[in-house]
Amino acid sequence: MAETAKPLLIKRYASRRLYNTETSDYVTLEDIATFIRQGREVQIVDLKSGDDLTRQYLLQIIAEHESRGESVLPVDVLTDLVRSYTSQASSVVPQFLAASFEMLRDGQSKMMENMTKVSPMGQMPGFEAMRAQQQAFFKAMTGGMMGSSGPEREGGEDLDEIKRQLAELQSKLAKMGK
Repeated sequence: MAETAKPLLIKRYASRRLYNTETSDYVTLEDIATFIRQGREVQIVDLKSGDDLTRQYLLQIIAEHESRGESVLPVDVLTDLVRSYTSQASSVVPQFLAASFEMLRDGQSKMMENMTKVSPMGQMPGFEAMRAQQQAFFKAMTGGMMGSSGPEREGGEDLDEIKRQLAELQSKLAKMGK
């Protein structure tokens, strides 16, 4: 298990081919997306310059999924992201996105914990793989911007309201599991 803790190193050759250093074979963007969904951290580096290309390739994977109609990001969010690159908001946006995804991940994590306690879903085959896939998704979406504790939270009223709504959803899910 220690092997999966370190990032999977993918080297990009001058020909733009991607080489998996663990299995000594070439991989595609879809292969890399699969590794990430399976919970692996991935690092993509240019063989010649040593530049880290991970962010560029993760964005490319997201763009390909979006172009195939697998839309996760609403147009309004994409538009605001583009605007943030040309405004002073760019300094706030990464922290905001990181905090938002952390809150979403924490809420989903608590929901998954409650489902395993209350519902037999926790014993279903593939349940742990689904949980790992969700965690990998959030890591990919936040681009590793968050530390283990995440940014400090402010605005307790909004957070309390979100917690209340989450508790209601968890209660409804628990009732459905019975």
